[in-house]
Amino acid sequence: TLGRGGSDTTAVALAAALHADECDIFTDVDGIYTTDPRVESRARRLDRITFEEMLEMASLGAKVLQTRSVEFAMKYHVPVRVLSSFQDGPGTLVTNEENSVEAPRVSGIAFSRNEAKITVVGVPDHPGIASAILGPISAANINVDVILQNVSEAGKTDFTFTVDRNDFAKSRDILQGVAQVLGAEDVRGDTHIVKVSVVGVGMRSHAGIAATMFETLARENINIQMISTSEIKISVVIEEKYLELAVRALHAAFALDGEAPV
Repeated sequence: TLGRGGSDTTAVALAAALHADECDIFTDVDGIYTTDPRVESRARRLDRITFEEMLEMASLGAKVLQTRSVEFAMKYHVPVRVLSSFQDGPGTLVTNEENSVEAPRVSGIAFSRNEAKITVVGVPDHPGIASAILGPISAANINVDVILQNVSEAGKTDFTFTVDRNDFAKSRDILQGVAQVLGAEDVRGDTHIVKVSVVGVGMRSHAGIAATMFETLARENINIQMISTSEIKISVVIEEKYLELAVRALHAAFALDGEAPV
């Protein structure tokens, strides 16, 4: 098979090489859901989802399909159907985007528990500081996700970013030395955070997604620590203890259970 967790990628590659009409992947779930049913019991199976949405969902924590297989399917335009190995059913079709104006505002809620946050406090604020901090992290083959730099005060700023929790200790050790060289005041970390994301191609044609997300979290007294956006997703970093509450509240707010939005 091709790569780690490569059965998905191998299947899609074969389908592309054979010019197949569709690649059916049988797994331990009966399709792609609006969120993890173990967190929100009212999660609903999607009939279809776009390659872009599935790629975001997979990269943000949904484990149904391996990310590389979705990239391959999108590149070679191979529709992929996710089906259950244990029961009959239509599954979920992962395919090209069609009629995005009519697409739902949000297709799913993804989350990642395996997050950690590092803040370099009191960094001298001058050009090249981000490169000086993140360069050694990149050289250690550590992927950085959400990045936040505070407004400068008295010529100093705080620089915060998230990494995989497994890379936290290594990242902090690297930055202890970097901080001394840069004249930073401290390096702080937090491993009790999670990332929650809303995903949907309908965001391109519907306004107010971010406002609804932030209002929903505010009603639940959930503080947002960091925000990251792309064309079809909004991610927030919050305290780990609020993960399930946030997912359920957002699932209801965007009517992903089929009921009217709050």
